[in-house]
Amino acid sequence: MHPELSRKLGELPDLPGIYIFKSEAGEALYVGKAKSLRRRAAAYRKPADDPRIALMLHDAADVEFVVTDSEAEALLFENNWIKRRQPRFNIRLRDDKTYPYLKLTLADGHPRLAFTRRVRRDGAEYYGPYLPAGLARKAIKLTQKLFGIRVCRIDIDGSLPRPCLYYDMKRCLGPCVDGLTTDEAYADAVEKARLFLAGRNEELLKDLRARMRTLADELAFEAAARVRDTMHEIDEVSQRRKLRSARGEDVDIFGVHISGDNAAVTVLVMRGGQVLDRRELFWEGVSRITAERLLSELLPQLYDRTTLIPKEIHLPAPIEGEEALIEWLSRRRESRVYLRMPSRGPKAQRIALANRNAAMAFRRRFRGAGVGGEAGAALRKALDLADPPRRIEGFDISTFGGSQTVASLVVWNDGRMVKGQYRSFNIRGLSQADDFAAIRQAVSRRYRRVLEEVGDMPDLILIDGGRGQLNAALEALVELGVDETPVVGLAKREEELYLPARPAPLRLKRSHAGLRVLQQVRDEAHRFAVSRHRRRRSRRTLHSRFDDLRGIGPQRRKLLVRRFGSYAGVAQASEQQLSDVLGPKLARSVYAAVHGERSRSGK
Repeated sequence: MHPELSRKLGELPDLPGIYIFKSEAGEALYVGKAKSLRRRAAAYRKPADDPRIALMLHDAADVEFVVTDSEAEALLFENNWIKRRQPRFNIRLRDDKTYPYLKLTLADGHPRLAFTRRVRRDGAEYYGPYLPAGLARKAIKLTQKLFGIRVCRIDIDGSLPRPCLYYDMKRCLGPCVDGLTTDEAYADAVEKARLFLAGRNEELLKDLRARMRTLADELAFEAAARVRDTMHEIDEVSQRRKLRSARGEDVDIFGVHISGDNAAVTVLVMRGGQVLDRRELFWEGVSRITAERLLSELLPQLYDRTTLIPKEIHLPAPIEGEEALIEWLSRRRESRVYLRMPSRGPKAQRIALANRNAAMAFRRRFRGAGVGGEAGAALRKALDLADPPRRIEGFDISTFGGSQTVASLVVWNDGRMVKGQYRSFNIRGLSQADDFAAIRQAVSRRYRRVLEEVGDMPDLILIDGGRGQLNAALEALVELGVDETPVVGLAKREEELYLPARPAPLRLKRSHAGLRVLQQVRDEAHRFAVSRHRRRRSRRTLHSRFDDLRGIGPQRRKLLVRRFGSYAGVAQASEQQLSDVLGPKLARSVYAAVHGERSRSGK
């Protein structure tokens, strides 16, 4: 240990706070919290059992500290430091999955309702989180149906000539068209939606009941009936919420599996007595960390990212600073939170189940780590990335004479292609072949939706093409504000790599592990784009007159061809002959359609 470091450790006060180990260059290496900084410092002056801590102490040359009022406050300081400085010897939560919220944009003149996974200080009101995520979509649809709140992004000034389909479906009041509603009526709908989304349904029902009586007194019975139906739906939602909250336990169950320098954690999320979600988290190169230290550093970071804090947290191992974590979680939840380490009974069986899930997740993640890990490390070095890319998304374009252009998106994740996450885009608005515009549109549509619904960007974006295609993708990312995501173009002819900050293309050896992965992703994106393009062309060119007959699908078409030989044979058949194959009702419809067509054509 550095002599100056040893001296400073001996000077730490007997108070709660955080301590920061630093290198000679001033880099933050490790941040920790302690109920007593002095007692914690004494532990570091002894030989370290943890290889990670031993390596950190070897690199450390200085230590700083910040005194806090309590250990719970120290936990919050530690968490903020880890997020801001990202010390390399701390366990960092890289997974940024969060549960969805509904956002009401009160700063807008006509607030809109939106689905989001990011809570910001932007003057909007946020409701949630929703678990499972599908409930957020249902809540949007129900709020539209009940109150007519808009979900579109357009600027509202009343100048549009006609409203969109939501107005015709009675899902929006139509503030975009002058005269369809008033500012007062829309503001009233927003207030009712706020009460509904906040769960203040008794207050909302009281207002609606008064409104229904007023309408009935004015003899507006149809409007009163609509208010009555709205009240019934709100009451049903309220009853379901009460049943769900009273039905069972709210608990998060953690499982851990550690092998060598890699670790996996599984979290089973139980709400109302049902397991509604499972999260999987992974770490590489953690130098045989213990489950106790892993969970101690993970839990504050995990629960700092969500308001979905359970009443109980079940752990397979004890953690450091348990009392401070309980105090902090209870304050955030606004009710008591319990940490438990069950050793017998059903709760211990749940822990065992979570551990088995963690072990299976570990095997799935790291069984292909040889190929994925080698390629990721090679790409990180070649492309000057901050970390080895674990997820690569590749784009390609397929077109035929400038028409029916299709863009493909394929996904490579941890050494394998994930076909279930492939996507295709029918490119709109192009009058001629324009690969640059097509790439720009596909990238924009993909990551606009990612930001609105998912919130996590890939580690690397691969564009099939050279400098022009790369610049088109960069333009789309800049417009979305996510241009920090690494992007690379791969040209087919010379297998050259084009990077945003590099004027000349980069050439790697054909045997380069990273290049082989990029070629695999590029070739798969090309194959997928061509297959989607062929399917789209075939849908447009392969058309049978049987397709125009209502009620005739592939199976009934086979029956008709088997009996009558062709469409012409069907046209010559009597209604009774058709009835023998299709049944009376459908035969009557087909006969009328065929003979109506023949009469229109003059046959």
